Amino acid sequence: MRLFDSHCHLDMEEFAGEVDETLSRAIGAGVSRLLLAACDEASSREVLKLAGEKRETAPEIWTSIGVHPHEAEEALKDGGVFERLLGLLDLPLGASVVAIGETGLDFYYDNSPRIAQAEVFERQIVMAKAAGKPIIVHLRNAADRGGGDAYREAAAIMKNAGADSCGGVIHCFSGEKRDARAALDMGFYISFAGPVTYPKADELREAAAYIPLDRALCETDSPYLAPQSIRGRRNEPSFVREIYEKVAETKKLPLEEFAAAVWENGERLFKGGA
Repeated sequence: MRLFDSHCHLDMEEFAGEVDETLSRAIGAGVSRLLLAACDEASSREVLKLAGEKRETAPEIWTSIGVHPHEAEEALKDGGVFERLLGLLDLPLGASVVAIGETGLDFYYDNSPRIAQAEVFERQIVMAKAAGKPIIVHLRNAADRGGGDAYREAAAIMKNAGADSCGGVIHCFSGEKRDARAALDMGFYISFAGPVTYPKADELREAAAYIPLDRALCETDSPYLAPQSIRGRRNEPSFVREIYEKVAETKKLPLEEFAAAVWENGERLFKGGA
């Protein structure tokens, strides 16, 4: 059984000096492939560097390049960042890049003004279309839905920017069934992370059961959002199996069958852009 962690951040300081050990534990847990997602220009370069250093070892490493909504305001101060990011694709290490992002809207923390988040999100949809890559979308609503619906606003941006022509994934899905439907209608995949295992996440598990089998992915988003069995600890790719188990349970499928489907979904979404 091959497991794919479709979103993690091994370049972050939480893994400093421990990447080899972390990858070894992932292999022991059945993880055969992972995607290192970038958050800004510096991390885009770092994930490519990591992929290059570990290309002769398991698990297989894919990467993304992009600007997280938290970093949107800073990115707009440097008009050349998006061109430089696209330039990374021409480097030898650019061969590991299978997606643009993560990008999107975060109304929970609002670390960047929402107008900046929206502009940077739209620019990266344009990047993805130009590069022929899918896009990795980060969406988080305000704590009080009345304070902002990131999913609904993102759907409008994606539709207007023609995101259906590049496709992609809503990573670490935290929305409702209607939000999933809007993304599915544009040809996007839906990825579930640790929160789907939390005792009070019934609505999220309903969404997991609703997603067609051929559109589902699983991820750790490590070092964040550890699954229930280790909640409160640093997360890492070796813990992705618990997420697979929970989503398979919601779909009333054997773990092996679900894992095989997710593997094929990852191939279909990302391999075409590799």
